[in-house]
Amino acid sequence: MMQTKNQKLKESVKLNRFKIIKKSKKTKARFGQLKTEQGVVKTPFFMPDATRGFVRSLSKADLEKIKIGPMVVNTLHLYLQPGCKIIKKSGGIHNFMNWSQPLLADSGGYQIFSLIHKNPKMGKVTDDKVIFQSPIDGKKYEITPRKAIQIQFDLGVDMIVCLDDPSPNSYSKKNIEKAVLRTIAWAKICKDEYNRQIKKRKMTDKNRPLIFGVIQGGGYIDLREYCSKELVKIGFDGYGFGARHIDDDGNFMEEVLQATADFIPENSLRFALGVGRPEDMVRCFHLGWDIFDCVIPTREGRHGRLLVWNRRKGFPSSLLNNQEKQKTSFYTTINIGNEKFKEDFTAIDADCDCYTCQNYTKAYLNYLLKTKEVLFLRLASIHNLKFYMQLMEALRRMK
Repeated sequence: MMQTKNQKLKESVKLNRFKIIKKSKKTKARFGQLKTEQGVVKTPFFMPDATRGFVRSLSKADLEKIKIGPMVVNTLHLYLQPGCKIIKKSGGIHNFMNWSQPLLADSGGYQIFSLIHKNPKMGKVTDDKVIFQSPIDGKKYEITPRKAIQIQFDLGVDMIVCLDDPSPNSYSKKNIEKAVLRTIAWAKICKDEYNRQIKKRKMTDKNRPLIFGVIQGGGYIDLREYCSKELVKIGFDGYGFGARHIDDDGNFMEEVLQATADFIPENSLRFALGVGRPEDMVRCFHLGWDIFDCVIPTREGRHGRLLVWNRRKGFPSSLLNNQEKQKTSFYTTINIGNEKFKEDFTAIDADCDCYTCQNYTKAYLNYLLKTKEVLFLRLASIHNLKFYMQLMEALRRMK
């Protein structure tokens, strides 16, 4: 019997390395474990963005002490600089970064399209490829779905993401529908190239990278449903929520996020791409999403905004369960540059065991920020990332 095209596309996704261990009795939250070549990871988990192959200002020792696990690198940025040739020569992105934990490569689609949406002179999107001007040197480049997959294999990451068309939620339904159709068409090409690379590199089902399709559709549930069903026909290890998870007014798109999670097969990973505010991760977790990534903890930290737990009776479960319905948040963001911290000789959080809280006061951090000392970038990032790891640990402990 001859195989259909979809059967051929699906052929490499055989062994499901994601396993749900238990489910919440109160919400749609799931608790699982994911097997990768770099080890087993418990879900839910958050991935810091090591976009260009590093987390700004932090060393490997810093990241390990915070207990960082998987991280995200960016296909586009690494392709432009330092380039795949250098990374391949080093033995792959893990060797280049000296990082032994799992790495996921974002396809770079969001960055490319953001560049073009903000300034159409920077490039254009066709049904076959994306043509764009490098923000580094102004040279023109082309990225096709096949090339995006080839680059990610050359990087040697553990998880791969298909190139997609993440149109802004503000676009008309007609234009978002075009983006959905292009995303599906590109996903088929990506999966075909993925299978070709596995065969070429003689990979087995046990050591192949996982592959994610990305669900587009803006705020239209019917388009999200159509995109989900078509991607499931192709077959992926996991599925991501594409484009922004908030509308143009900054409102959390709960109904769309819930519906999209429900469209994804239960035994597949659910990746809430770019979801990174603590309250949004908690809400998405209760809607059934497993993986999160964002630049927020490090970016906010570098600008002097530090995260502090609001500890109360029953912490953390009472604060994290259905948090969106509470009148107050489970954490506070303080601006360490405020004058009131100039003579505050206490730690950011007396109960936090991160390097920053154990060794420095708010007054000293206030001073470092105001004098623009680079040490501040490191100390602030350490604290905020530790907060995120504590949040994930708290979520995984919930019932």
